[in-house]
Amino acid sequence: MSNTPMAASPLTRAVLEIDEYASGLGWDQPARLFALVDTARLRAQEPSLAAQLGLDEEQETTGLTPIEQDEIPTDKQLDEFLATIAWPDAVVGCALTVERLMLPPSAEAQVPQGLSDAKLAKWVAEHPERQEVRMTVAVLRDGARESAVRLREKDSPTEVLTGADLVPGLADALTATFED
Repeated sequence: MSNTPMAASPLTRAVLEIDEYASGLGWDQPARLFALVDTARLRAQEPSLAAQLGLDEEQETTGLTPIEQDEIPTDKQLDEFLATIAWPDAVVGCALTVERLMLPPSAEAQVPQGLSDAKLAKWVAEHPERQEVRMTVAVLRDGARESAVRLREKDSPTEVLTGADLVPGLADALTATFED
């Protein structure tokens, strides 16, 4: 993708590339899972796949290539689904993009106690301070992590917040997919 900053680390560029891709699909999309593979290794070991992905013409010799996986089943909770994943050795990392409703910290203090998951989701969905966000989180086998968060109300590439610890729970769940 053309809008990712070249000064960023390969992992940050991959996260921003996935965020840009998800942005192009619009909002109200299902969660999407990506394998991250070493671009140079992909070119060397799978030249026809690299050509299909348009990587044979790129000049960059380092980097990560996100490869979207099959759809995430809608009949399972996301954490349950992630617990079933095992990656082959060629996959150096993975990423997930997911949309959620978030509340500011001031609203979190107002959450009624004892709500079921369904009632809590309804309460958040009806809260006047809720914000729709798209989170893209990526991790590498070596423990590196990166995230991008985009608010629906500020849906612009210049308004994407990035950082390693923006969504720690999701990063932990993705990291667990590499554990034996």
